[in-house]
Amino acid sequence: MKDAPGIASDSHSDQAWWRGAALYEVYVRSFMDADGDGEGDLRGLTARLDYLADLGVEALWLTPVFPSPMFDSGYDVADYRAIDPRFGSLQDFRVLVAAAHARGLRIVLDQIYSHSSHRHPWFVESASSRDNPKADWYVWADARPDGSPPNNWLGRFGGIAWEWSPVRRQYYLHNFLIEQPDLNLHNPDVQAEILDIMRFWFDLGVDGLRLDVANFFMHDPALRDNPPAGRNELPVNPYYCQAHVYDRSRPENLPFLSRMRAVADAAGDRMLLAEISCDNQVERMAEYTTAGRLHTAYSFELLGPGPDGTKIARTVTEAGSGESWPTWAFSNHDVTRVASRWGAEGNPDRIRLFQALLLSLRGSVILYQGEELGLSHSPVPRHRLQDPEAIRFWPNHRGRDGARTPMPWTDAGPALGFSPRDGWLPAEAAHAHLSVARQAGDPQSILAHCRNLLALRRQSPALRRGGFQVVSAAPDHLVFRRTHAEETLLCAFNFGPAPLPLAATGETLAGKVQAGQLPPDGYVIRRVAE
Repeated sequence: MKDAPGIASDSHSDQAWWRGAALYEVYVRSFMDADGDGEGDLRGLTARLDYLADLGVEALWLTPVFPSPMFDSGYDVADYRAIDPRFGSLQDFRVLVAAAHARGLRIVLDQIYSHSSHRHPWFVESASSRDNPKADWYVWADARPDGSPPNNWLGRFGGIAWEWSPVRRQYYLHNFLIEQPDLNLHNPDVQAEILDIMRFWFDLGVDGLRLDVANFFMHDPALRDNPPAGRNELPVNPYYCQAHVYDRSRPENLPFLSRMRAVADAAGDRMLLAEISCDNQVERMAEYTTAGRLHTAYSFELLGPGPDGTKIARTVTEAGSGESWPTWAFSNHDVTRVASRWGAEGNPDRIRLFQALLLSLRGSVILYQGEELGLSHSPVPRHRLQDPEAIRFWPNHRGRDGARTPMPWTDAGPALGFSPRDGWLPAEAAHAHLSVARQAGDPQSILAHCRNLLALRRQSPALRRGGFQVVSAAPDHLVFRRTHAEETLLCAFNFGPAPLPLAATGETLAGKVQAGQLPPDGYVIRRVAE
């Protein structure tokens, strides 16, 4: 692929802080334990803010810290306006926000509006009768004449997506766990409540909200059956046997996204980041971030198998078309870490390659906790699993816990410096040699490499806001230009086993070319003449 159509430079766009920013996802429960209970907390995070400021990221995305029975590690919320005592208090949160802002770090807070905990007072009231004030705050439906659920919808974590209530003698919808009933966002009162929750956190100084499974906010009011996906073989989870056209990504969602954007804009310099989890992910990213809807979105398009230069080129180009502004991640708390998923375990050069690729893409980017250290995915033993998906589908699917093990601050102790005791998940012994303490003073370390790249991205208008034009793409390599005003960068990445010919012209900013070739697992970012 030579000089393929690209994306124009962002030179005339607004200068909002989030455009081109590098965010850092903090899995709070596993980041730093200040009170010694084996779980991370807000005071622990506050104590480590200097590390994150020195790393060079610009914002912190915090996973849920709200009161929760923890059936899904906090994504089952029991109170949207409070902090779970295991993480601290609202005052601890205020201290964290002030301390982060003092260091130039923004705070992006996870919000879960698709569903709540079954122990939330709203659901307890809704489930108590068919005529209470919150009777229509969740998705309820009558059984079919034979007593079966109202349609064929399946749950993301296995089984049907409906659970029977013997009190109401109706089914309620749960796209995820039984303990996570779906809110009825078609209800204007529920929408008003969600918008008020957004204002609550903005008033506390939060700079942005990450919207969990934003494309699941609305369902088809007619409750029509999903058609089959047309798969040739049965997957581990039958959820993927359906084309999910009626239980997610509904057009009814779009007006509410615009209402959310209006609330964020009224609060000032704020940002809404949507998580998109569906079949047409790139199309949905563009749809959700245009026409006055959300600011930006990320999907799982680059969180699966790879690397594949052709796919990456196509995805970044398509997702950034028109007005849309994408966000990219290679790792997060829901997938296998990129070092393991893309074959870089024990290969520092390949880890550096992936760091450089992520931080060179057009859009905003998310580094996941420990990605700057080059952490591999942890093989959490079965008896220590916490993830409901892993527990249900073991051993054919090991779930998400391997990406959520404690942050290795030191190379010793029961939890590698995360806690004075064994953590809620076991620390990974293989991470000891990659700990912060081991890497912090080494200018050749993976951590130092990541810091240098983050600094380069902040300083380079082309990397932060520039256009994107593919020069050459194949499964084993990717070469593209980033251009902004007077700066043009050539970014080349070799995923394959053979050297990639590449002319040695221009000023090398990162990586290197050897004798006119890019070595296997090599990359280069070079300033060139346009």
